[in-house]
Amino acid sequence: MTVFLTTERLVLRRFTEADVDHLVELDGDPEVMRHLTGGRATPREVVERELLPLYFEHYRRFGDLGWWAAEERAGGAFLGWFEFRPPDPQDRGEVELGYRLRRPAWGRGYATEGARALIHRGFTGLGVQRVVAYTMAVNEGSRRVMEKAGLRYVRTFQEEYPEPLPGSELGEVEYALEAAAWRPGQEP
Repeated sequence: MTVFLTTERLVLRRFTEADVDHLVELDGDPEVMRHLTGGRATPREVVERELLPLYFEHYRRFGDLGWWAAEERAGGAFLGWFEFRPPDPQDRGEVELGYRLRRPAWGRGYATEGARALIHRGFTGLGVQRVVAYTMAVNEGSRRVMEKAGLRYVRTFQEEYPEPLPGSELGEVEYALEAAAWRPGQEP
């Protein structure tokens, strides 16, 4: 197990083949997937043949910029994942922050704790200059995490969906934080 980052309550580590069941369970919860797929589960074959290989390829190409399995530090329970990767493979200065946690982990501060730790690591050790994050405008929980992690609202924009999700008519939002505006340990 390659540990990337440890916080007071979390361990962020590289995914392994042994995480298939964790990802299938996570993406099988309709509430977890509500703002992503309208509640549809990700099939096991997609996890095995597309998602995990994508994560492994990011580790190979980008090292510490990719997707990270999140576990409770005490007990090792799988909580979900964090994404901290460049949307443009040619530009490692900007990374996208994302997170997907199991429902029992919601409302306990794990997403904010992990996001803040990743931002700190990015700005102090990975050469990141800008962190961006996106969600549906109606996803208040995710927006609160972004704000608590120090990101600020940038804009609302429209995405084209082949199958629009409830609330998609209100658009997507972008939040961002520049390295120059960030200070270690800052609280919003």
